[in-house]
Amino acid sequence: MPSSSQPASPTPSDISGAVAEDLALYREKFRLRLPESLDELHGPTQGVVELPLHMAWSGMTSYDMSKPRQRMGLYRTVLHEGLRDDLPRYLNQDLLLQLWPVLRTLVGRTVRAVWEDAFPQLASRTRAAA
Repeated sequence: MPSSSQPASPTPSDISGAVAEDLALYREKFRLRLPESLDELHGPTQGVVELPLHMAWSGMTSYDMSKPRQRMGLYRTVLHEGLRDDLPRYLNQDLLLQLWPVLRTLVGRTVRAVWEDAFPQLASRTRAAA
């Protein structure tokens, strides 16, 4: 006879609720990092950019802005790992708008949604590029 002291297995609705809550927290993490406006983004557009270890903890730390793949990699890393104070320092508004139609396909779904929800001009750039 089974013991009544054993916890019941979670039901599918319990699991989906937990997943939804985790996704909401994950989304909020990125939302809280956003600048008030894209006008705040005055990061470099040329030269070599060195990222601190709290952002570049598992890969490249140095990015040559004259190389398109490295520039895209820098933006992807900063969008995912950058803190609120990092975004204006390492991202540039004009460059972000230029890169966004491709960059949005390289970032996670949550990052993409948070940025496009906050800044409709990013989503409109995507539609214009299509």
